[in-house]
Amino acid sequence: MQQLGILLNNFRFLDLLDIVVVALIMYRFLIIVQGTRAYQMLFGIVALAMLWWFSQFNELYSLSWILQNFFDYLFIILIVLFQDQIRSALVSITSTKFIGRNGRSKFDQQIEEVVAACTALSRERTGALIVFEKKHGLLNYSASGTRLDSRIHSDIIYSIFQTKSPLHDGAIIIYNGSIQAAGCFLPLSKNVEIDRHYGTRHRAALGITEISDAVVVTVSEETGRINICYNGFFHYMENEELLRKYLRKFLLEIDRVSPAEVAGRSV
Repeated sequence: MQQLGILLNNFRFLDLLDIVVVALIMYRFLIIVQGTRAYQMLFGIVALAMLWWFSQFNELYSLSWILQNFFDYLFIILIVLFQDQIRSALVSITSTKFIGRNGRSKFDQQIEEVVAACTALSRERTGALIVFEKKHGLLNYSASGTRLDSRIHSDIIYSIFQTKSPLHDGAIIIYNGSIQAAGCFLPLSKNVEIDRHYGTRHRAALGITEISDAVVVTVSEETGRINICYNGFFHYMENEELLRKYLRKFLLEIDRVSPAEVAGRSV
């Protein structure tokens, strides 16, 4: 109790600020790596730390020496292993609402490219599956496809989903202002109450939105209908303006749609 009292007496406001900032950074990092291979790497590092403690406690000198040298360079190893996540975290700092109109206009331009591509694909009844990655990482699903790191353009999206394209049978994943990968495989929904008329493309859209905060746009090759899937629910898009409005709502959290309108358009 005496040591606790000394600690509290010497505790400053700057110490509290230091703890809060570090906690926020760690929280943000865990949000970014959730659902990715980096998350599994973290568990691996924790397992090595426990093994190092075990070797120290039981005087396993060789193993302890190896792990001790490993953890001496842990900071550099973390930078190498999590370079993609660190890059995403740095980008996310400047992609908040404080960036103003310039950042928002760039995002609106990306939405316009997706809307134009989906409209053309819908007109020709060509199936498409477009995933917008948000806070929950989808790098493990991007790795299942072909890495592109391409700019977002309607012609590129349109050409990817043409039936003669080798990448049409799968999803494209969009993140950080680019098409990260195409031909990606997504987890199918395990919901047994899904309507039977939903095909593999729609089940994949449901599956990825059930385990992440991704926003998915689907184009049906049978009917040409455009749907947005978010949080495990489909929303039918009757026209370009509605598609644009819902994408802005779910991705930018502006141009909000009323709950009644969302419920009315859920399918």
